[in-house]
Amino acid sequence: MDSRRRKEELDKAYQIQAAAAVRGAAQYGAVGLGLAAIGHRYWPNFRRQTLPFKAFLVTIVSVFGLCIHAENALQSHELERRLAENKVRREARIDLARRGMVATETEIEKWKVARAQEQARAAASQELSSTTSSSS
Repeated sequence: MDSRRRKEELDKAYQIQAAAAVRGAAQYGAVGLGLAAIGHRYWPNFRRQTLPFKAFLVTIVSVFGLCIHAENALQSHELERRLAENKVRREARIDLARRGMVATETEIEKWKVARAQEQARAAASQELSSTTSSSS
């Protein structure tokens, strides 16, 4: 895997994780705020606590939600990437075995590059044929 593609994948994973973290912090922050309001209304001992302590408790709940949502989103993304990579590797192993080749890491990488080139050529020829048919 080249460094540019790896950097793109890391950036995408970071964006997914950051978006989930913001959602989690907002959701759990609202829950924490609601619980603080309920505690303030119905529990005299909570009512006697200072405002900074109540804010600290709400913040703890928010940070918990941030961490849980961010981690779950990242693990889901990693699972999707692993499944997609395993599917491609399985296809490569089957294709290379049909050709009578051993599916080493080097051969699989060569197969991936060749496959990407074939797909790019197919897409370019399809685009060319669609533009010529639409101009007629």
